[in-house]
Amino acid sequence: MKKIALIVLMSFRLMSMAQNVTEPVNNPKEWSQKTEPFRIAGNLYYVGTYDLASYLVVTDQGNILINTGLANSLPIIKENIKSLGFDYKAIKILLLTQAHFDHLGAMADIKKETGAKLFVDEKDANELKTGGKSDYELGKYGVTFKPVTPDRLLKDNEQIKLGSTIITMLHHPGHTKGSCSFLFNTKDGASTYKVLIANFPSVIVDRKFSEIKDYPNIERDYIQTFKAMKNIDFNLWVASHASQFNLHDKRKPGAVYNPKVFMNKNEYFEKINELEKSFLKKVSE
Repeated sequence: MKKIALIVLMSFRLMSMAQNVTEPVNNPKEWSQKTEPFRIAGNLYYVGTYDLASYLVVTDQGNILINTGLANSLPIIKENIKSLGFDYKAIKILLLTQAHFDHLGAMADIKKETGAKLFVDEKDANELKTGGKSDYELGKYGVTFKPVTPDRLLKDNEQIKLGSTIITMLHHPGHTKGSCSFLFNTKDGASTYKVLIANFPSVIVDRKFSEIKDYPNIERDYIQTFKAMKNIDFNLWVASHASQFNLHDKRKPGAVYNPKVFMNKNEYFEKINELEKSFLKKVSE
């Protein structure tokens, strides 16, 4: 994750002098690379690119799409949904783990094409409306996306309901002001899995937290997020990036359905602790 963040930040700097800059041109190739969609557990499916995770939650009242990757992810997501046997136009609700271009680049287009309602953490609403121009870090470099207006603003622990599925939004700010994770139960025959879609609190700024005047509470938010993410009750987890939960080591193309490969909680806590150490090192500097 640290390596990817450095590549992206270099990309922002290289592009910052250009006019009408949107997405950086030298993103990691894995962000735009196709990969096989598959069933994760119960009614949860992976429909994103090789590294930018997008999740489809299927219900009897329509479907929920979480994250949309880059703008060029749109045809990949469409194809993945279709290849799994689902209707792209059946998407009724759109959710988002963070208001950065690599997770919502196609959001405005998908919202327009499907008529789905967009529900977001209230603290990221302004960034969505400005297309990222108001972001405390990426906005400085002119990195933007198509502006999109949310239909519903969510608070911490608020629930999203569609059919028999109930998803709880967990407010995990720091990476963005409204970064969030999602928690829900999914049934698979006699088994029920408590699924966490985690948004990891990585730090992307070089400057000191005290210098970030348009996000004065950033250090406090990170502290609260690390504490909260260590106390989540779940038994199966994935994340905003496939690389963050080692998807391609755990599952190879054509593999049989096996939810248990995503149940390594120790791996989750190791990643949280590693990120917290990096954060505390930055604070001490």
